[in-house]
Amino acid sequence: MTRAMVTTPFGRRSISLGLIATQAQARAIEPEKTIHKWKVFQAITEAKDRLGLPDRAIAVLSALLSFHQETTLSAGDPLIVFPSNEKLCQRAHGIAPATLRRHLAALVEAGIVIRRDSPNGKRYARRGQDGEVSLAFGFELTPLVARAEEFEALAAEVAAERRVLRLARERVTLARRDITKMILLGMEEALPGDWEGLHAQYLALVGPLRRSSTGTQLQEIADGLEGFAREILNHLELFAKSRNPSANESQSERHKQNSNTEPSESEPAFEKDRGAEHEADPQSSAVLKSREGAEDIPAADPASPAEISRSGLGTPLPMVLEACPDILDYIPGREGQGGDPAGSRAPVWGEFLKAAELVRAMLGISPDAWRDAVETMGQADAAIVVAAILQKGDEVRFPGGYLRALTEKKREGQFSVGPILMALIGTRLKAMRGGRGQP
Repeated sequence: MTRAMVTTPFGRRSISLGLIATQAQARAIEPEKTIHKWKVFQAITEAKDRLGLPDRAIAVLSALLSFHQETTLSAGDPLIVFPSNEKLCQRAHGIAPATLRRHLAALVEAGIVIRRDSPNGKRYARRGQDGEVSLAFGFELTPLVARAEEFEALAAEVAAERRVLRLARERVTLARRDITKMILLGMEEALPGDWEGLHAQYLALVGPLRRSSTGTQLQEIADGLEGFAREILNHLELFAKSRNPSANESQSERHKQNSNTEPSESEPAFEKDRGAEHEADPQSSAVLKSREGAEDIPAADPASPAEISRSGLGTPLPMVLEACPDILDYIPGREGQGGDPAGSRAPVWGEFLKAAELVRAMLGISPDAWRDAVETMGQADAAIVVAAILQKGDEVRFPGGYLRALTEKKREGQFSVGPILMALIGTRLKAMRGGRGQP
């Protein structure tokens, strides 16, 4: 077949220096050069963003390649395909003719194919007396052969960038998980340290994270998070080492337990001590009073932070209010403030516990379910769960059943309030970023 040397397109389409350079590059390759067309197509697919090609253009290129019968493309062979627009639309998964023309032009502009237009702009082939194609007008695939190495190099670069991006995302995810769980451990164990300040630092570190963050940006964020995680770990290891020496002693203490389950003379005194403890703890005394009547529920006496801490809670009230601001509407003197934790006076634990009891009744949680939760979790944690249920809104369809399920998990040692609060805080931060137009 005689290769047409037409360099100008039909009609009003203009020629550019880039198109002339593409055609010159196609003419300069050695006739013996051969490539696997689908391997080059895969490379172009990987590097489509670098080449400025949308997904539909890739589908059109696949349709063009399907009209060349051979799997290999050789520079010395006729590499012009001349399907009609109707056939191309069918093989390109039924795209519209206008869309097809737009993406054919994109392939030509990107130097992927060369347009070889006939005098009347139609695509066809002329055959000689031997039946072989002597002249064809359509789209020439020679640039795929000429630029095969370039496409493969671009695909390799894109793959390397994706690998760096994936590894950086994994580092960020692992560091975030480590930091949040170590902060929760410090809070739940009531270890010395400014855990609220550390949580604020963590939020500042993850603030720049975006879905569109590049690999370099993610690596910088990962470095900062990993260094922050090491600092927290070093702080926690100090307390872990201080508790290790008593491990053997505690194991031997377990062997000294009295296995006799029958009542002994010492048990009445033990019961008396337990009663004294309940008298000292407002939360526990409220639980005992609730057992006297079926409809009585634990009452929230104004408790100081020290008393709350002694009852086993290591979660700061500001963190609870940050995660569950809706409960502020049920604290006297704070109505109409829109759930803003900042006010003229910060609520205290006693006010929070009373608000939780009010919300409990409003949500339809039965006194029995509430009593069981208080006895198992403690009144403070049970109140935090009720505040979380209120904050979740319609996500929790059956508040009473949800509270019973969490109570059972707590009884089995598989639940703590920390992860729920962190999840609610994360949801609020995402909503705030979304409201500012950030991804």
